[in-house]
Amino acid sequence: MPRARVIFLLLLTGACAVPARATAQTRRLALDFDTTAAAAALAILEREQGGAPVPDASWSRLFSTRGYIRLKEREAAMRRDFTDSSFVDFIGSDTLIARTPALRRTLDQWARTDVEGAARRALAYLPDDARITATVYIMIKPRTNSFVWDLARDPAIFLYLDPALSAAEFENTVAHELHHIGLASVSARADSLAARLPERARLAAGWMRAFGEGFAMLAAAGGTEVHPHIASPDSTRARWDSTVGHFNRDLDTLAAFFGKILSGELHPDSVRAVASTFYGIQGPWYTVGWKMAVTIEERFGRAELVRCITDPRRLLMRYNAAAAERNRTRGEALALWPRELIAALDPGLADAPRRP
Repeated sequence: MPRARVIFLLLLTGACAVPARATAQTRRLALDFDTTAAAAALAILEREQGGAPVPDASWSRLFSTRGYIRLKEREAAMRRDFTDSSFVDFIGSDTLIARTPALRRTLDQWARTDVEGAARRALAYLPDDARITATVYIMIKPRTNSFVWDLARDPAIFLYLDPALSAAEFENTVAHELHHIGLASVSARADSLAARLPERARLAAGWMRAFGEGFAMLAAAGGTEVHPHIASPDSTRARWDSTVGHFNRDLDTLAAFFGKILSGELHPDSVRAVASTFYGIQGPWYTVGWKMAVTIEERFGRAELVRCITDPRRLLMRYNAAAAERNRTRGEALALWPRELIAALDPGLADAPRRP
């Protein structure tokens, strides 16, 4: 399969396509959708499945693809063993060879995905000056994870070619990851706000950026009225609903985590280890972030939510205001962030709603 290359250049309004010759100042989005490595790997698998020898040129073609080279660089940066010889063994495994037809069908389906639509959904939940410039690599690889990489230099999304993932789920995943890249493009705004905070408050505010997982869930769905797992299997949707059902408990857990950072009870060297436990399979960073985002958008509108996603202090304050109103007018009992936490991030926000 030839390389599928899709470039989308959008005006700052995000609405109209412009010619490829548009200057950098008019771009919000530039995507390269690269299936070269997956296609080269499949060509080898199809030969192996048919019992034909694989010429050295086929391996050279795979190893010279940009996706393979960058994957190898990323694994080295993560201090993981990744060699050409080990990849040859992986491609030659009986288990993978048996999956060749399914992998081919999946790649063909994914290559027809509405990547532009996914990008538009991501941009709708980003500031007007946010930009998405990235290469999306579809990969057949030993590890089954998907991830973003090298955001500062040459942003990339690596997506594991998974036959269990429908085209609709794949498109949702692309939108989710593109939102991360777009949010990273305006990270200087959050950096500037955090720079004025004391060290402990700066560390707490930094980890509040992990709520970006929840924002990306909302953006990928396309709105508050759409279930974030509308395209997922029933079991995945049920797991999400169950976790969201623990929202109050999880918000309180995160509040305690931030409180321990601010008080010094949690040593800075231990913060990352504790924070990582809130990822899980779409754990509190996802569900609490999503629920806060939905609550804010439903009360104050999407424009206000977009202002909040680059300012953790505003996020907590506006969520508290929206949640307190719902508790008062609808009889709900949504947990609120401690007043002391918001005040620590910015003493000027000390008039935030108190917890019940």
